[in-house]
Amino acid sequence: MRSAVLTGPGAVDLVESAPAPLTPGSVRVAVDGCGVCGSNLPVWEGRPWFDYPLAPGNPGHEAWGRIVEGPDAGQRVALLAENAFTDELVVPVDRVVPLPPELDGQPFPGEALGCAFSAARRSGFQPGQDVAVVGVGFLGALLVALAAQAGCRVIAVARKQSALDVARQMGAAETVVMDDHQRVIDEVRRLTGGDFCARVVEVTGAPWPLDLSGELTGLGGRLVIAGFHQDGLRQVNVQLWNWRGIDVVNAHERDPEVALRGIRDAVRAVASGRLDPTPLYTHVYPLDRIGEAMTAAAERPEGFVKALVTR
Repeated sequence: MRSAVLTGPGAVDLVESAPAPLTPGSVRVAVDGCGVCGSNLPVWEGRPWFDYPLAPGNPGHEAWGRIVEGPDAGQRVALLAENAFTDELVVPVDRVVPLPPELDGQPFPGEALGCAFSAARRSGFQPGQDVAVVGVGFLGALLVALAAQAGCRVIAVARKQSALDVARQMGAAETVVMDDHQRVIDEVRRLTGGDFCARVVEVTGAPWPLDLSGELTGLGGRLVIAGFHQDGLRQVNVQLWNWRGIDVVNAHERDPEVALRGIRDAVRAVASGRLDPTPLYTHVYPLDRIGEAMTAAAERPEGFVKALVTR
């Protein structure tokens, strides 16, 4: 079996090894593919606190595939695993989610899709609310769709026009280019009649959009931090947050059961046709070109939303 090993910033090797033994309570999964997550990029780009090389297959965690040994052999599944840039994984049987026949032939980065449903649950979208989604990558686009389906009027805020076009396709009612701090605030104020938004979901993981998101949250509203902030401390305007009486929610789940619930919600939504994420899978690479996948995710060329690494 082959696994990708990150040997340093911007450097990756494919290594071959013998398959791991099957252990009691586990299944062997032939990995069909794994999404590239924004959280993968700092270790790809390099930071002083990372140690290389990483474990084989790490940091892939958005995998799907087929059980080839163990209970329910032949079943397609999404799975929770942290080393999924590989041909094959042995995982606990309680960390896989069956994929129904309706999803045959479709990519299904379950952990990434599940994150959107978990964040939407924490957001508490209600019909009639004005909701701003700040940052429209893969997760942001899914949250636009879920908020719109909940009956909200969604205002999408993003840097690129192509991202705003995606937001429109996913159900955004309004779009605002994220180019100038005060101009964005003034535009959202105008769109909401001066009330700002009952829910604001920040999906970038960067300092300025987080500051901007607080400004867009109305009195008694909820600021949901869905972006993954991993590059050091943040300074935020607690005075504003306090004055407006807003709730601040960190929509990252570390409990595997919560993550699995999100994946199951995603399976039902995609299998039923309520949500179609396939247009968001814009760049697909084989495992032996994983470096190109990482570079595309970091550089985000025009039209990029999500990279997948497949067998």
